[in-house]
Amino acid sequence: MGVALKSADELIAPPADYNLIVPDGWFQISLVPEERDRCILALADLQFRGVDNAPHLKQEMMRDLQKRAKSAYGIGGTELYLSLLTAGPVPLASSLLISVPAADEWPPCSDADEMAEHLTGRQGAETAEIGVADLPVAGKAARVRRRNAPDPEQQLGNTLPTTTLTYYVPIPATKRWLVLNFSTPVDPLADQMVRLFDTVASTLHWT
Repeated sequence: MGVALKSADELIAPPADYNLIVPDGWFQISLVPEERDRCILALADLQFRGVDNAPHLKQEMMRDLQKRAKSAYGIGGTELYLSLLTAGPVPLASSLLISVPAADEWPPCSDADEMAEHLTGRQGAETAEIGVADLPVAGKAARVRRRNAPDPEQQLGNTLPTTTLTYYVPIPATKRWLVLNFSTPVDPLADQMVRLFDTVASTLHWT
């Protein structure tokens, strides 16, 4: 796109925006209220193209996505990506929620090392892999991998354990954080999906 990439060390003022590269088979849903319904309808039309006998399933999918989108927006969510990728007949279901929570929702951690230390002291940390990752352009980030029990309320019809990978990236020259929250219910391929998530996170850069 002709945009010069800025590393965290090169920025002397807060970045105007962020960018990252996702696989071609991931569908982007803007969580901004005036845009999300249009995005959700476009995804539903794509998923049910050529299927005329299941309007109730299409409506159920749209209601579930609207619920998730509204909830995510309420905690600072900006974008939601959903994977439409498949490996033969097997859907490679996954998602990426990008959010920028309000500054007062976070502990006063100044960098990724402090954030990782804070997360290590939280309840349930013993079941998670917590560390610090060095993203090539965006700088250091706290990284948390966790395996969760299925939650059908949050993921419609899902009865499989969910693997999540979360990156907490400090936004340069601010006291705020950019959060990349990846998730997949494809338990047998969890390690492979996490490697894909790590690759996506590594493309994060400030503009």
